[in-house]
Amino acid sequence: MTSAEILLACLLDAALGDPRWFPHPVRLMGWAIAWCDERVRPVLRSPAGEWVAGIVLAVGLPILVYAVGWLAIEMAGRVHWAFGRGAEVVLACTTLAARDLADHALSVVRALDAGRLQGAREAVSRIVGRDTAELSESDVARATVETIAESTSDGVIAPLFYMVIGGAPLALAYKAVNTLDSMIGHRDVKHRYFGWASAKCDDGANWIPARVTAVLLVLSGGLTFRSADTVWRAWRILVRDGKQHPSPNSGRPEAAMAGVLGVQLGGTNVYDGVPSARPLLGDPGAPLGAQHIRSALRLMTLSVLLAAGLAAVVRLL
Repeated sequence: MTSAEILLACLLDAALGDPRWFPHPVRLMGWAIAWCDERVRPVLRSPAGEWVAGIVLAVGLPILVYAVGWLAIEMAGRVHWAFGRGAEVVLACTTLAARDLADHALSVVRALDAGRLQGAREAVSRIVGRDTAELSESDVARATVETIAESTSDGVIAPLFYMVIGGAPLALAYKAVNTLDSMIGHRDVKHRYFGWASAKCDDGANWIPARVTAVLLVLSGGLTFRSADTVWRAWRILVRDGKQHPSPNSGRPEAAMAGVLGVQLGGTNVYDGVPSARPLLGDPGAPLGAQHIRSALRLMTLSVLLAAGLAAVVRLL
């Protein structure tokens, strides 16, 4: 992809987001993964069988998605070169989730501003996997800020990273890896063996993007608040706490976000009624609220702009 095409894909995402009427590739990937999880996994009769099948799925689906994306662009280009370039821009746009993330986060903000805690809980439940029915206002804000930090990486920066390397087909393959992890890459009994390879592939695919995202969030904090102290605090928290998270990647952008905002993220989350303790990231600060979500969105926006600019420059070299 050219620099102009990458920037155009970013602009399309900012303008359109994720329209529900569009046959989004990630939804098709999700359907395929759910089918395998519901139809294939139950017939496997041993942990070894699940482990092998999980490896085949974790490797095979991204390869298939890459091939289909490449073929779609190639076939469109044979009709007319402009159709091929347009197809790649549209497919690249579908791998980006900045607008959709911002829209969901703002729905949480509006509910909190209106004093509708139940509405905020319902809104945040659409973007997190934890139980939300009993969350306090501060917990709702924390969940939203954590999601913004993590999704800035795997929803925007990582697709851009792979777009620069291999265009829309590679960005789509990355989304397949990320979707596999989100759906079956869990450590529960059901997916312990079947989802093992998906989790490992996602860890590898996000290793560089997560760290790039963390650095961009720190830089964005300095530009937003125009304070060297903010940069130093964020960097200190990133280095100190980023590695504490159970995920080798998620803790980096979350720690950077906590450092920039001067808040503490992490703590106990509840999944399907089971409490799960996560390490605390950042120093104790003011209770989180709607204002922190707004600040996190500003940091995300500036980080995405920096990443898009960096991607464009790299493609020019």
